[in-house]
Parts: sequence; C-alpha cells; structure tokens
Amino acid sequence: MNLTDLDLQGQRALIRVDFNVPLNEAREVTDDTRIRAALPTIQYVLEQGGSAVLMSHLGRPKGRDEEFSLKHILPRLEALLGRSVTFASDCVEDAALDVTQSLKPGEVALLENLRFHPEEKGGDEFFAGQLAENGDVYINDAFGTAHRAHASTAVIAKFFPEDKAFGTLLAGEIDALDKVLSNPEKPLTAIIGGAKVSSKLGIIEHLIGRVDRLIVGGGMAYTFVQAQGGSIGNSLVEPEMHTQALAILEKAQSSGTELLLPADTLCADAFAPDANTQVVPTNAIPADWMGLDIGPETTARFVDAVLTSKTVLWNGPMGVFEMAAFANGTNAVAAALAKATADSGAFTLIGGGDSVAAINQAGLADQVSYVSTGGGAMLECLEGKVLPGIAAIRD
Repeated sequence: MNLTDLDLQGQRALIRVDFNVPLNEAREVTDDTRIRAALPTIQYVLEQGGSAVLMSHLGRPKGRDEEFSLKHILPRLEALLGRSVTFASDCVEDAALDVTQSLKPGEVALLENLRFHPEEKGGDEFFAGQLAENGDVYINDAFGTAHRAHASTAVIAKFFPEDKAFGTLLAGEIDALDKVLSNPEKPLTAIIGGAKVSSKLGIIEHLIGRVDRLIVGGGMAYTFVQAQGGSIGNSLVEPEMHTQALAILEKAQSSGTELLLPADTLCADAFAPDANTQVVPTNAIPADWMGLDIGPETTARFVDAVLTSKTVLWNGPMGVFEMAAFANGTNAVAAALAKATADSGAFTLIGGGDSVAAINQAGLADQVSYVSTGGGAMLECLEGKVLPGIAAIRD
C-alpha cells in the first residue's frame, strides 16, 4: 500500500524510521542524513491531520544502556522538524502508551531505543504486538533495516493488515531498485568495486545475464587478473576465490554480458598517500608493488561505458579513494555518472556503502538520479533476495 492510500486524519501513525546515526563523545549527532531522510514521511502524516509516533534502534546495545538512548537524537530531530517532540522512556507498556495514547493531531513522539529489548532482534511476536499498541496505522520508512526480520520491521505488519504502507524514503528505494533490476532502460551497466570478490560474489552472479555490461574495479579486480595468470605484485587478492572468478568470466561470456576488467593500474610501492607510483598493465604489476587505483586507459574505457548507458548501478569504489593520490579512477566514474544523468537522461543509482561516501566526497550526490541509504539492505536486493521488511507490507 502507498502512503497516499492511508486515511491519516486523527490517526496515530507508528513509523519505523532509521535513526541509527553516528554520535560523538558528547552524544551529539555528527551526521543527520538519516534523520533528514525521514522528514518527508513525518511531515506528510502531520499535514494529513495525523500524529507521528517514531520508533528506531540506535547502535548495538546489550540491554538498556544510556549511551544508546534515543534521547540524544531529540535536539537534532526537533531542530529539523521545527517543532517539539515528546520522548517516551520506553517503547512498550505504560512508559510508551502514556505518551502515545494522548497524542493529538500534529504532535510527534519518539520512543526509546527498540534494541533495549532483545525481543526486537528476535522478531518476537508478542513484543511486536506491544509495539503495535502505539499506533493506529503502521508505516515502514527504514530501508536500512528492511533486510532484517525484526519485530518492528517485519513481524509488526501483521497487526495492521489493512493499515500499513511504505514511507516516502522506502518507496523511493524500491522504485529506484525496480528501475535497475526489474524494468531497466538499456543499455544497463553495473559497476562493482571494493576490496573483496567474496563480499560481492552474490551480487555479481545475480547481475550477470541481466546487465549488458559489468565493470569490475577496486581491489577485487586483482583476484580476477591473478586467476587468469597475471602478475599482481603485492596487490590485494583472494587466491581462494580463483575458481569462482574464472566461473564468473565464463558465465559472462556465455550469457552475453560484457565484463570489463582494468587493463592498466596505478600501482604504488607502499600503502601510503606519498608512496612512489607508476602506471603498468594490470597483469604485469612488479613484485613488491601494489595496485591502488585504475590507470588512465581503464578510466577512459569505464567512463565511455557509463556515458553510453541508459541505466547505471554503482556499488563500490575503483581504488583507495580515501587517499587523494588514488582517487582519480573513482572520481572519474562519479563525474561520468553525473554527466550521463545530465546529458542523456540516464538513470543512475548509487548503491550503498563506500560508493555513497565516494559520490559525496566528489560533491556530486545531487547530480545523480538516486543515492541509496541502505548498505546491507541494498546488497541483499542486488543479490536477488526478498527483504522481510518489504515483503511484510506487500503481503
């Protein structure tokens, strides 16, 4: 069900948000991206004459722990919403119900950290029922936890059979993924980077045969190169993944997916920002040198692949972009995505994790089609898995 299908007038909307934000030692929010992402749904509920009851986890507490209390989020939440928010010292029973049952239209309440109760991660049905008492309708707007079958993300939905919906953020994530995985405009290119083949194996296997081009960059590329007999010096490698890498190359060839690997590499004699560097063929990296970024020839090929695509998914950097000396390949891909979006109307999805950090570092996050907020959830979607938090609303 869509958010616009819910009758919110005079109703308490119980909204699962993702306020798992970083805090400094003074317990102040240092990055409020996730709070901002939840604002459209909250504001919509209030505009429609409802009240909003917000629930989230924060960190990984072992039982009740003041360090992980959501009261630390309250000042930033109130500042961003431009209104006061009532804090409930628990998320169930009287401490919560005393707050949520007296809410008036236009008012907002924030429940205490869900994970103070082990029943949350355990997906306990009784606990989910207790949470459900805090609202008349249920909205899931937490894509970052949609891959977890927790009480507040999946189990709770059964208590709202006719009154449940995706929030604006979660609906946007689903729509963006559908544009890539279900109904892409062709050519479709996936750029998969990062350190390890093992962590992206499921994604690569799911995408082969679905995408027209698969670009492999970052540290994982050296496993493919070594598997084919190339010399990779001291570069990052997973020798135990050789068989899988060769199988992927074979599957790509038989399924008609063009698989692009780096032809040249910017390598260094140390893992340091001021190391000596040279550009060499990726399969001929000298002993004691390590590949830390794609080379100029590869960068040009990858950029051309992006610019000639109508749909592009990017998950994982091309090199050690945290060091300026080895950020060129990643920055060039980021710039190409922004150019493809602007010049040819390509749909460009930045899928989680380090790619989000990279596009932000390049200052181009507002120039691509969609930047996903969910790391693990995005990865599981790209592997073709059904996410419990999404399935619970659709059922």
